[in-house]
Amino acid sequence: MNTALIVIESCSGNTRLIAEAVAAGLKDGGTDARVFDVAQAPTALPAGIDLLILGAPTHNRGLPTAATRAQAHRQGGTTASSGGMREWLARTAIPAALPVAVFDTVTSRTWLSGSAAEAIAKALRRGRGRDTAVVGSFLVQGQSGPLADGEETSARAWGRALEDSTSGRSAR
Repeated sequence: MNTALIVIESCSGNTRLIAEAVAAGLKDGGTDARVFDVAQAPTALPAGIDLLILGAPTHNRGLPTAATRAQAHRQGGTTASSGGMREWLARTAIPAALPVAVFDTVTSRTWLSGSAAEAIAKALRRGRGRDTAVVGSFLVQGQSGPLADGEETSARAWGRALEDSTSGRSAR
C-alpha cells in the first residue's frame, strides 16, 4: 500500500476541504493518505512516504504571508497561525526522490490571480533544484469561500489520478 502525506495551510477552511477530498480520492485507489495542517506537520518526513502533496490558498497572487493570514483571520478565517507553508518549506528537508504534487485554492483561474501552487513549485525548484510534476488549482467563490460547485468532486478525481500515477498505473 502506498502512503501519501498531505500538508496544507488553510485560512478559511476551503483548502482543508480540498485536501480532504484529495485524500478521499487517494484512498479510493488504495493509498493511505493523511492530511496535516502546517502547524502540526512533521518537518522530518517519515520514512515510507510515497507521495507528498502540498496545498495553500492563494493570497495576493502567491503564498500567504503573516499579514495576509492575519487579515484572513480578522475576516472570519479559521487560523491566525504565525507560520504557514512558506515557513514549513524553509525548515523541512524533502528527499530528492520523493514525488511532490502541489495545489492551491484560488478565486479565479486567470494569470492575474496568481497561484500559491506555482509559488510552492518555485520554492521547491529554487531551494531544492527539483521540478514538481503535478500542479492543481481549485476555485473558491469570493475571498473566504465557499468552494465553487464541483470543486470537491474535481479534487477527489485529482487525488485518484495522483494515486494512479504513483502506483504506476495510467491516470484516469
